[in-house]
Amino acid sequence: MKLLLDTCVVLWAGVAPEQLSRAARAAITDPGAEIHVATITAAEIACAVARGRVALGGHWKPWLRRALAINGWTTVPATPEIVEEAYSLPDSFHADLADRIIVATARLQGMRLVTGDEAILGYPHVDIIW
Repeated sequence: MKLLLDTCVVLWAGVAPEQLSRAARAAITDPGAEIHVATITAAEIACAVARGRVALGGHWKPWLRRALAINGWTTVPATPEIVEEAYSLPDSFHADLADRIIVATARLQGMRLVTGDEAILGYPHVDIIW
C-alpha cells in the first residue's frame, strides 16, 4: 500500500503520536506500507516553526531529515504535473497551496492520503485514511 503523509501526520508521528487516529497509526506502522512525504511538507513545517505554532526542540531541517531517515519515508517532489493537478482538482477545494499540492500528489501517484486535516477529510476525490 502506497501512503502519502499529510504534514499534520508527519508532525504528530514525531512529537504527539497520541494525536494520530488508530487507523492512521496502524497504516504508518504497517511493515508492508510504502510511505511518502510531499516535499512541500518541509515548507509547511518550516513555516509552522517560524510562527511558533510547533516546537521541535531544535531546528526543523535536522528534525525532518531525521524523521525521514528513521522511518524510511521518501519524499515526492512537486512536479509541473502535480502543480497542474493542484489547480485542476474536481469540485470545490479550498485555496491552501500546500493542501492542494498534497492532495494532487496523492491523486497522481495513486497513494492513499493519511490526514487528520478537517479541511481535507470531507474531500471525496482523494482516498483518505484517518
